Amino acid sequence: MPTPTEAESARGAALSGLRSEGARYERVSDEGRQRVKAPRAAERSEAMDTDIDLGHHGDAEVGGGLVDFAVNVRGGTPPAWLAERLRRSVDDLAAYPRPGPARAAVARRHGRPDDEVLLTAGAAEAFVLLARALAPRRAVVVHPQFTEPEAALRAAGHPVERAVLGGGFTLDPAAVPADADLVMIGNPTNPTSVLHPAAGVLGLVRPGRLVVVDEAFMDCVPGESESLASHGGPGLAIVRSLTKTWGLAGLRAGYVLAEAALVAELARAQPLWAVSAPALVAIEACCSPEAVTEAGTWAAGLGAERERFATALGARGLHVVPGARASFLCVRGPGELRALLRERGHAVRRGDTFPGLGPEWLRIAVRDARTNDTLLEVLDDLDF
Repeated sequence: MPTPTEAESARGAALSGLRSEGARYERVSDEGRQRVKAPRAAERSEAMDTDIDLGHHGDAEVGGGLVDFAVNVRGGTPPAWLAERLRRSVDDLAAYPRPGPARAAVARRHGRPDDEVLLTAGAAEAFVLLARALAPRRAVVVHPQFTEPEAALRAAGHPVERAVLGGGFTLDPAAVPADADLVMIGNPTNPTSVLHPAAGVLGLVRPGRLVVVDEAFMDCVPGESESLASHGGPGLAIVRSLTKTWGLAGLRAGYVLAEAALVAELARAQPLWAVSAPALVAIEACCSPEAVTEAGTWAAGLGAERERFATALGARGLHVVPGARASFLCVRGPGELRALLRERGHAVRRGDTFPGLGPEWLRIAVRDARTNDTLLEVLDDLDF
């Protein structure tokens, strides 16, 4: 283990203003991931609802034969070629995982050095590692967004403030306190599906601050035009996931891209062999040029169906957040709509567990046209 002086030197500018808490690598308990009440000192008046269930996710909405519009995993995945590679990987389960080839594939994919890549068991583990390894003075999560970053910070004992975006949920840098030394934001954002300009996100970076960008849905954007995954330098960490596009929610595969000093800090908080051998096979395969091309083709088709679906929902009296760019739509309608849809066999994701949204909000996954039409037909039969 390095001495405190050596460790402080290794962190560099990316960790300026954040001290290590290497002794506090406790696991996040199930209890800590449920209804978490914030310390009063961290509250931001109207922005803070301390009884939001941060541990609620779309998978809790499905089952019982319901048509799934609640989970954002791409339908018909994993593709046959990827499933076959995963089946073959079982032959090597007697050996310990060797992350080198997968790390190198991620590095090539994004034009980064190998030491700026940390492989993780999905994006969720990345947020836990950040919460364990860092000790921010003022952590701010930009909402509405995926709740795991906030849940992980709170479970690790960090006070968290919420910068809640209004209007069309577009990024307002003024909503982030100037002295925040840790800022977490999604792009495109779950659940709003809003894609923030890369320049605006990059504008949040400043000396003494780490900006963590959740790009789990960036591969829904053809060409990934606003991604910062290839942008090196201090003060910026990108979290990516293979779950949604490749249908690997049960495998847990993701990674962090950041300055080498921060990657090393996170690696010290990570258990040995945290990413399984099959997950490493998946990461390497999905970062190949052929897989990137396939994902881009899918993203283009997704965009066309998403626009059609959004227009159809709007024509039925629902408000759809404009400019959606991910694999789901954020929709506002009558408060009873979710229950009415469930009664008629369709599951959508409730919105009131996302800070900044209320019970009138829903997140609706974009499926293939035929499946989407079944939801539209149900809406046609409802009286609201």
